[in-house]
Amino acid sequence: MKYYLIAGEASGDLHASNLMQGILQHDPQAQFRFFGGDLMASKGGELVKHYREMSFMGFWEVLVNLRQISRNLNYCKKDIAQYKPDAVILVDYPGFNMRIARFAKQAGYKVFYYIAPKVWAWKESRVKALRKYVDKLLIIFPFEVDYFKKHGIDAVYCGNPLVDSLVEAERDGAFIQRNELGTKPIIALLAGSRVQEVKHNLPVMISLAGKLSAYQLVIAGAPSLDYSVYEPYVKGSEVKIIFNQTQELLKHSVAAVVTSGTATLEAALLNVPEVVCYRGSLASMLIAGMFIKVKYISLVNLIMNAEVVRELIQFKLNSQTLFDELSSVLPGQPGREKMLNNFAQLREILGDKGASNRFAEAIVESTKS
Repeated sequence: MKYYLIAGEASGDLHASNLMQGILQHDPQAQFRFFGGDLMASKGGELVKHYREMSFMGFWEVLVNLRQISRNLNYCKKDIAQYKPDAVILVDYPGFNMRIARFAKQAGYKVFYYIAPKVWAWKESRVKALRKYVDKLLIIFPFEVDYFKKHGIDAVYCGNPLVDSLVEAERDGAFIQRNELGTKPIIALLAGSRVQEVKHNLPVMISLAGKLSAYQLVIAGAPSLDYSVYEPYVKGSEVKIIFNQTQELLKHSVAAVVTSGTATLEAALLNVPEVVCYRGSLASMLIAGMFIKVKYISLVNLIMNAEVVRELIQFKLNSQTLFDELSSVLPGQPGREKMLNNFAQLREILGDKGASNRFAEAIVESTKS
């Protein structure tokens, strides 16, 4: 069968690639065409547009790029119509994919939405569109089951696919040697996958260098960005950047500073104490504050329904507050053990590996029927 997938950012590329691998196990003759990234391309099929050309973050940033977004939407619709897939699989990226869901359903294609829009956080009006234009909604957080059932949607939950993507490698000297890192304990800095996130968050993160001389700060470079994005912030400092080894870096780190997003959950599942921080443009954050209706921004806290990891948002994020919160979870501090105990409970809630394969089986069987 023919599958058309759309992922618009790095995390979507990761989860979609694992889903494609699962689809191939249940449908060995599967053909793929997609908007996505390098990880999806490694599974075969044809990459139509890379997510680097589609990644716009924040209300203001989206507004000023509306023309390009419109071009991408029109191109995607035409490409789907020409490809005539048996199934359209939308992976997260709701601003774009909700529009494609409507088009694809009205055009007569079977529509799957993998990693549902976070309508429980904001834009709950999208629930009606999901019910109308999506044949099967595939969700990755256990609390979403009851939420969508309340809204008349029998969503499919098979676990969390991030568990499938965790690296197996243990801490070893080869990683340190390969990346020319020193002997000091590592604090990982994950400043986001978009230029705007790096611009607003990385300078505060790097300010820790002058306060934590016993540690080395290492940036996890986002696969969608190149060194030139980071250079203005690290020039003249001892802060290093490592690309395409985020999980390995986390596994070798004693703590992490992470922008809100999938990476907050990734660090927790890898048992790395963290502080979550997020700054955006003032316009975007003011608009977001009017609509977002959840208590927390990090996935860890949302799943646990408690402030397991400290969140420093917008004006609460500065050099001193970040230093204070991070210091409380460094080795030897009581806050560290408490956080690690909470991470153990989180892993139990999310369950075992194999979610990607189980979701893939649900898609293949539903497409056949």
